[in-house]
Amino acid sequence: MLCLRFALISFLLAAAPVFAANNNNSPENNGALPMAELQQFTDILDEVKDNYVSEVDDKTLFENAIKGMLSGLDPHSAYLDAEDFDDLKVSTSGKFGGLGIEVSMDNGLIKVISPIDDTPASRAGIKAGDLIVRLNETPVKGLSLKDAVNMMRGEKGSSIQLTILREGMDKPLKLNVTRDVINVVSVKQKILAPNYGYLRITNFQNHTADDARKGFMKLQKDNKSALKGLIIDLRNNPGGILEGAVDVSNLFLDSRNIGYDKLIVYTQGREPASRMDEKANGNDISKDIPIVVLVNQGSASAAEIVAGALQDHHRAILLGTKTFGKGSVQTVLPLSEHSALKLTTALYYTPKGRSIQAEGIEPDVLVKDLTIPTQPKVDTDIYVSESDLQGHLRNNDKSAKKANTDDDKDLDKTDEQLKTDYQLQEGLNLLKGLTAYTEKLQ
Repeated sequence: MLCLRFALISFLLAAAPVFAANNNNSPENNGALPMAELQQFTDILDEVKDNYVSEVDDKTLFENAIKGMLSGLDPHSAYLDAEDFDDLKVSTSGKFGGLGIEVSMDNGLIKVISPIDDTPASRAGIKAGDLIVRLNETPVKGLSLKDAVNMMRGEKGSSIQLTILREGMDKPLKLNVTRDVINVVSVKQKILAPNYGYLRITNFQNHTADDARKGFMKLQKDNKSALKGLIIDLRNNPGGILEGAVDVSNLFLDSRNIGYDKLIVYTQGREPASRMDEKANGNDISKDIPIVVLVNQGSASAAEIVAGALQDHHRAILLGTKTFGKGSVQTVLPLSEHSALKLTTALYYTPKGRSIQAEGIEPDVLVKDLTIPTQPKVDTDIYVSESDLQGHLRNNDKSAKKANTDDDKDLDKTDEQLKTDYQLQEGLNLLKGLTAYTEKLQ
């Protein structure tokens, strides 16, 4: 063990002048290597090598030491070995295997940031904020995030039972989820009601802004006229690539008439070089029509950047509940072809200088998510109306009858999601009110 210890200390001492240049031992200047702590580290290394129940090789010990150092910083910094590095590359491509949930560690349990649309997790009823306490019969407590994620992965068609703690429920909830290949479609669109479009963004990938632009153009085409209002749904959007969020924000901001130095988002860390400004440089493709953005606890990271930018520039009204609050920047630093360091280097700030980290974005209109039960179809034959009464007065106003018929047609076209999605209902009602107010001013 003397050789190992000597080699380690010699290496660190050789590196010391690089870190300790122009340094002294004052508390204000902490560049010098802490020799007492290094001595303690090598002592522990010796003890593990000599006395652990089974023999452990040096590579494993050093990798575990590195992982422990990074995991103790924050939930998002990590050492990426070959498998983790490959997983990171795959996750940004939009196609990967598993259950379809974005997760993090929370006091030793797996916390669901958000389920991804149209995946096994969302179909099984998993919700943002759920705490996973068991994977099949294995308690999550004591597992690393990587180990837990690996257990949730598996062959397509295989299943896993998740035991979940959910706020407002007295007993744990057990859900059986069948694994599948996750093909993430980041943008979906549809006409909610005549002249009102709906753009759903599930996460942010390299191509999300292009898909959002195409989606908006399709809405214009399907509506056969210019839209009067737009809903952008960022609920349960776990984030993704920064550039995707910036480019999507740019679609709905006109750089010619916005303030705050045209900022979409900026980052700030300990080092001056960590300052990075992302600015709007385009024209609003929606031509300044009213926009309502839906957010909730599952809206995180890149989704919060878009929400914060549109809110600060008064381009959209945010409706829903407070967002997740993941406002830190992770820089991936490749160490070799097969490993990398994912390190938190800065925090995100909205154009007004609000920090997103651990604060989240507060909606302009607070609307909690409610489950609206579908009403059973009633037999209207059992009800009596004025027109059923003998000798009733007839309405000879043909225009009124025609208006009622048009209303009935609109009701027939009501989107299925609107019937049960309370936040979406309220968003559409708000959007129609904004449109009416805007038209009145013109």
